[in-house]
Amino acid sequence: MMRPALRARLRRLRMVILDVDGVLTDGGMYYSERGEALKKFNTKDGQGIRRLHEAGIRTALVTGETTAIVTHRAAKLQIEDVYQGATDKLSIVKALLEKHGIRPEEACYVGDDLGDLEAMTCVGVAVAVADAAPAIRRIAHFMTRRRGGEGAVREVCELILSARLDPGAAGRISGSVKGV
Repeated sequence: MMRPALRARLRRLRMVILDVDGVLTDGGMYYSERGEALKKFNTKDGQGIRRLHEAGIRTALVTGETTAIVTHRAAKLQIEDVYQGATDKLSIVKALLEKHGIRPEEACYVGDDLGDLEAMTCVGVAVAVADAAPAIRRIAHFMTRRRGGEGAVREVCELILSARLDPGAAGRISGSVKGV
C-alpha cells in the first residue's frame, strides 16, 4: 500500500526529470562492427512519457553522455528539455526548474548512479530504478521493481498518473516505498 505522504508528493508533480543511461536504457553500451555506439530504449517507457505529457506533466532528460541517439529519442518523444554532457546535474536541474517556474517539490528525478545523487536530493520525489547503485537506493523515496531500460520509467509514469487521478489506485501500484 502506498503511504499517503508519497501519494501527496506525487500528486504535486509538474515535471519528471530522467537520466538516460541506466534509466531509459539498460546501461549497456552496444557497438556495431564499424564502432557505432547503439542504445536500446523500451517503447513502454516511451508510452508512459507520452501519457505524462497528455496529463500536462513536463519531462526532461539530463545525461552525462552526448550522443545523437539521445537527441533522436527525445525528438520522437517530444521532450523539449534535453541536457547532454551533464557533469553537474544539480545545477542543470535547478536551472531547468527555474526556467519553467517549477518548485523543487513539484519535480521528480529518476536516477540510477552516483552522478544523479545530488540532483535527486533537490527534488520532491527521488526515484531509483531497481538496479540502481546502493547510494541512490538509500536516498530514494520510491524504488521501481523494474530495472533501467526494462520498463522502470513506465512504472514511474503509471505511479504518478495513478496518484493524480485515483488516490486509491496508487496504493495498488507495485514497487518499494521508502522513507515517506
